Amino acid sequence: MAVKIENVNQSKLEELQGKVIGDVAGSMGLLLAYVGDKLDLYSALAEISPATSQELADSTGVNERYVREWLSANAAGGYVNYDPVSSQFSMTPEQAIIFAAEGNPACMQGFFQAVVSSYTDEPKITEAFRQNKGVPWGDHSECLFCGTERFFRPMYAENLIGSWLPALDGVREKLESGAKVADIGCGHGSSTIIMAQAYPNSTFYGFDFHEPSIEHAQERARAAGVARNTIFEVVTAKEYPGKNYDLVTIFDALHDMGDPVGACDHIAKSMSDGGTFMLVEPFAGDSLEENSHPLGQIYYSFSTLICLPASRSQEVGLGLGAQAGQKRLTEVLNEGGFGQVRRAAETPTNIVLEARV
Repeated sequence: MAVKIENVNQSKLEELQGKVIGDVAGSMGLLLAYVGDKLDLYSALAEISPATSQELADSTGVNERYVREWLSANAAGGYVNYDPVSSQFSMTPEQAIIFAAEGNPACMQGFFQAVVSSYTDEPKITEAFRQNKGVPWGDHSECLFCGTERFFRPMYAENLIGSWLPALDGVREKLESGAKVADIGCGHGSSTIIMAQAYPNSTFYGFDFHEPSIEHAQERARAAGVARNTIFEVVTAKEYPGKNYDLVTIFDALHDMGDPVGACDHIAKSMSDGGTFMLVEPFAGDSLEENSHPLGQIYYSFSTLICLPASRSQEVGLGLGAQAGQKRLTEVLNEGGFGQVRRAAETPTNIVLEARV
C-alpha cells in the first residue's frame, strides 16, 4: 500500500533516522551478545584480558576468523575495548559485569536471551494479531523460560529477603517461626527456593501451570538443599489446593494471567485470617505518559510479544499487560476481595504491593 507523505521536516527525519540506526545497531549487538554468551566468549575474555582474537579463539576452541569479526562488532559497539597498537581486546570491570557476571543483578544476558526468544516466536505473535487469538506461555521458545528466570533470579536474590519481605507488616516474624506459603506462577522456582533457604522453619508451595517449569523447579530445589520444605505442583492460579496460607506471593506473573481477578479471589479465599498477599509487578506509572521512557518501551514491547498473548490464550483473557500500574492493579485486587492495598517497596524495575482482605 503506497503512502503519500507531505510536509516532511528534514531535521526531524534525520533525527529519527539516527535513533533508528542506533536501535538497529543495538539489536545486532544484543544478538551477538547472546551468541557470545552461548560460546563463553565474554567470560573467557574477562578472564584472560587483554587478548588478541587468536588468543581468545585458542582459549575457547572457536574459529579465530569468527572470533575476530565478533570482537570487532563488540568493539565498535563499546561492549569490549580494542587497543590498535597491540591488536588486543579487553573488558573493563563494568563490561564484565554486564556481559559475563552470571548471577549479578546488573548482568543482562538473561534479558538478551528473552529478547532472542521473542524474535524466534515472531511468526506466532504476528498470526495471533491476525487471528485475534492468544499464544500460550508453553508455546514459546524454550529460551524464554530460561531467559526470564535468569533475568529475574538475581533481582529476587538481592531484594526479596533483605527488603521486600521485611517491608510487609509482621510477615518476617511469621516466616521465622514457621509459616505456610504459596508462591503462585513460580516458574523455575527461583523465588520459592530463595525464601525456603532463608526461612527453613516455613513450608513453601510453588504452583505453576507450566509442567516443564515445575520439573525444573523440583530439580533446582533438590540441588539447593530445600526439598524438605518445598513442594511444587502443576496447577493454575485459580485452582491451586490448600487453605490457611499465611503468605501468598506472585512475582511478575499476575499480568500474564487470563483471569487475574479470579486468581485474586481464589488467593483471598485460600489465606489464613490476617494473611498477606505480596504482589510483585513490573514498575509502571498509571498512564502511557508516565511510562514513555526506555524501560517503559521495553516492558510494553515484552507485553505485546509475550504477556498479552499469554493472557488472551486463557480463560477470560483480560490482558492486563506488563505496564498496568498500581491504580489498575489495585482495582483488580479490590475486585478479587482485597480491601487493603499499599505499595510496600519498589526498585527501578519492580513495584511491591501488600494486599490484605
